[in-house]
Amino acid sequence: MRITLRAARVNSGLKLIEAAKLFGINKDTLAKYEKDSTNVPRSFFVKIEDIYKIPVEHIFFGSQSDFFRKLKTA
Repeated sequence: MRITLRAARVNSGLKLIEAAKLFGINKDTLAKYEKDSTNVPRSFFVKIEDIYKIPVEHIFFGSQSDFFRKLKTA
């Protein structure tokens, strides 16, 4: 099963500001990625496993609304 980028952060015990600092980005940018992670830059993508301690294969990349829409139809 996959989880959203936001869920990965929350499961890691990190607040938005804390995670943004670890990624080296602004908290608003991270919030934007959490809403729609379709086009996250490679530099962000490669840090996910180290920061969130979850394999990227377990994270849903796309619009958060698409994730929940697919979840309802499953």
